[in-house]
Amino acid sequence: MTDEQPISRRAAREAAAAGGRRRPAKPAPPIAVPGDQPTELLGTGTAPEDAPRSGIAALVAKHPTAWLAGAIGVVFLLLGTGAVFAGVTVGSQAAPVPVTTETAAPRAIPAGDLAASRLRTCSVAGAAADERLMSLYGQVSRYDTGEVLFDRSGDSPQRTASVLKILTAAAALQVLGPEYTIATNVYASPTPGGIVLVGRGDATLSQLPAGTESVYRGAPKLDDLAAQTLSAWPSGQQQITSIVLDATFWAAADRWDSSWSRSEQTEGYQSEVTALQVDGDREDPQAQDSYRSTDPIARAGQLFLAALRKADTQGKVADDVTFSSGQAVANQPQLAQVQSQPVSVLVDYMLKVSDNTLAEMLARVTSKVGSLDGSASSLQRSMTSVLTTLQVPTAGIVIRDGSGLSDLNAVPASVINLVVKKVIAREGNLTYVEAGLPVAGESGTLAGRFTGDNAIARGYVVAKTGWIDTSYSLGGYVTANDGTLLLFTFYAIGEGISSDARQALDTLATAVFRCGDNLSNN
Repeated sequence: MTDEQPISRRAAREAAAAGGRRRPAKPAPPIAVPGDQPTELLGTGTAPEDAPRSGIAALVAKHPTAWLAGAIGVVFLLLGTGAVFAGVTVGSQAAPVPVTTETAAPRAIPAGDLAASRLRTCSVAGAAADERLMSLYGQVSRYDTGEVLFDRSGDSPQRTASVLKILTAAAALQVLGPEYTIATNVYASPTPGGIVLVGRGDATLSQLPAGTESVYRGAPKLDDLAAQTLSAWPSGQQQITSIVLDATFWAAADRWDSSWSRSEQTEGYQSEVTALQVDGDREDPQAQDSYRSTDPIARAGQLFLAALRKADTQGKVADDVTFSSGQAVANQPQLAQVQSQPVSVLVDYMLKVSDNTLAEMLARVTSKVGSLDGSASSLQRSMTSVLTTLQVPTAGIVIRDGSGLSDLNAVPASVINLVVKKVIAREGNLTYVEAGLPVAGESGTLAGRFTGDNAIARGYVVAKTGWIDTSYSLGGYVTANDGTLLLFTFYAIGEGISSDARQALDTLATAVFRCGDNLSNN
């Protein structure tokens, strides 16, 4: 304990600026007390012994006997008066008046008053005010303490673009698990000569032959599915004359969000979201961005028939094969099955290249396996349920899709940061999310970014990128120049925003890298 009075936070900051020393209080003037030393009318000056006497002192010196007698009389008078009053008090036997002393309860002092934050002086205000960012929303916080160092409406739900894929990946890994695979099956039909091709959300199923890779390395092959089907089809039995296409793992009509632009499809960024398709419905299976058709289910059927014909050496496939949409009948024998790569592999690719089709498929399968119906409308409940289990707040969050394509998605930057914090801490199965995040100047969609003056942050910024017509985004973490691990998410939003916003976001992230723990919110 100390008797020193507590100082305010402002005074503490001023004291720190002055080297940690408080200015000493100005000393009070001395109070003269009679008897301490000779005084002049209670003044502070002393009277020398040889000073000439005057006034009352002179009279005392001239008539000492008279003054002594007078003084004794005054004393006796005072003593007598005191005795009279004492007798009155004793005779009255008055009860003593109790004296109570109130002790004030100690004032509760908020913890913030006792533990003031350090004064940080490194500003990124210039980079944050770059007009190319239009309206900036974002937040930067320390990984270890959670202290927010920089904030621009970071708790406000905003459109995420593809940064949303971090949540999609987290949900898939938590619900499905990293080893989960997605199957595509062929069953016999009750109808003679019929088979049923059943899709369950594996968009990686490929038409390319063995030894030739699509954009999805290690993907299952239609050739393998066709060969198993023919092997299981008895020789001498009726030829295969009909194929039922079963894409009912979720409603086949629930395939395109009304807020998406159809240009995403024609320019090759997104397929329709159907449970049965091949190569993500790409025209060119080896090109990430490739034209997508308007009917992935029918196209998958035609490609499967082509694979059957190629593998048929015994005439088991009729010349005239018809197609229909339907659902496999329970208890019919399975003829063939192929499986996707594990979810951990799919998540890794989805994050690195920002694959929209994989994101939508993973979101729908997560919903379906998680006891919902796999519909687009179920994604809100599916993803926020996972966030709740991770103890991440969900107030105000809007999940419209799994890819981030919709401008109706709305997630606070602070929520993205909290999920990334749990990713770094390897909670549950989230370690696989970190492995998939692009690294500045090294991998994924950040491989060619952070150039020029921003190259200093290459290898230190690890983040998911995002882009839609009205938003550019960047969210992840940075190991700063001073070694501090910082979480950050930035959204640059505005109608007509230019692609130059990418470089502006890189510059802002680099500024955060340079500041480290000295980052100021000013």
